[in-house]
Amino acid sequence: MGTIDGLPPLREVIRAHDLVAKKQLGQNFLLDLNLTAKIARSAGDLSVCDVLEVGPGPGGLTRGLLAEGARRVVAVEKDARCLPALAEIAAAYPGRLEVLHGDALDLDLARHLTAPVKIVANLPYNVGTELLIRWLSPPVWPPMWSSLTLMFQKEVAERIVAKPRGDHYGRLALLAQWRCNAAIVMTLPPEAFTPAPKVHSAVVHLTALPVPRFPCDFNVLQRVTAMAFNQRRKMLRSSLKALKPGIDAILEGVGIPPTARAEEIALEQFCALARAVQAA
Repeated sequence: MGTIDGLPPLREVIRAHDLVAKKQLGQNFLLDLNLTAKIARSAGDLSVCDVLEVGPGPGGLTRGLLAEGARRVVAVEKDARCLPALAEIAAAYPGRLEVLHGDALDLDLARHLTAPVKIVANLPYNVGTELLIRWLSPPVWPPMWSSLTLMFQKEVAERIVAKPRGDHYGRLALLAQWRCNAAIVMTLPPEAFTPAPKVHSAVVHLTALPVPRFPCDFNVLQRVTAMAFNQRRKMLRSSLKALKPGIDAILEGVGIPPTARAEEIALEQFCALARAVQAA
C-alpha cells in the first residue's frame, strides 16, 4: 500500500505503536491512504480552512487532510496510545497539525480554530450521532463551521438524508435538512477498516445554510418532532395531544390531517406546525 506523504504505511505505524483498535472507544481504523485522501477531497477546498478532526486514531485521515492541502488540522484524540503516531505526523507537517488529547464532547474546540472551519472525521461509532446533533444545535446560527464531512455507519448516514415515508426518516433528518444541504458522497464496505465492522459505512457531506430552510423556533421544532416521532406509528392527533389544547384545529390550520403520522410529514409542514404551536 502506497503512501501519500513519505511517512510510513499505516500498517507499519500501527505495528510500531501497538495500536490495536478498541471496541469500547468505537475505533475502526482506515488504513488505505488513497481512500483517506479521497475522503479529504470530498470536503472541498481545504487550503484556506482550519479543519477539525475527531478521533484520528493512527492518523490515516489526518494525513489525507494534510496531503490535500488543509491550511491547518486540529485533531482531537481521546486514546493516549495514538499520540506518538500523531506527533510523527505533526513533525512532518510543521505548524499545520495541533493534536488535542481529550474528549471532543468536553473540550471548547472553538478557541483552537480560526474561521473558516470545516469538520472532517471518521467519527467513533459510539459518539458520532451525539457530536452531529451538537454541531447542528449551536446557540447561534450560522455555526462556526461551513461544512461537515463525516463517516458514519451507513444506517445512520441514511437517517441524515432520509425523506418522508421512508423507514429512516425521523428527527435526525429533519434537524440536518432544516439547517443544511446533506448528501451521502461515498459508501465503504466493512473490509476498508481494521477491524472490519459488521456493517457498511458512508460519508455524509453537510453544508451549512446561512439561515434555516424554513422559519421557526429551534426549541419548538425540537419539541414538536420529539413528541411526533416518539410515537411515530400513532396519528398526530394522538402523539401531539399533550402539546397544546385543540391540536386537531392547529394541525388542520397548517394543512396537516390530524390522522397523519409523523413519517408522512415533510420538513416544511413541521416548521409550519412549530410556528402555529408557538402562536397558539
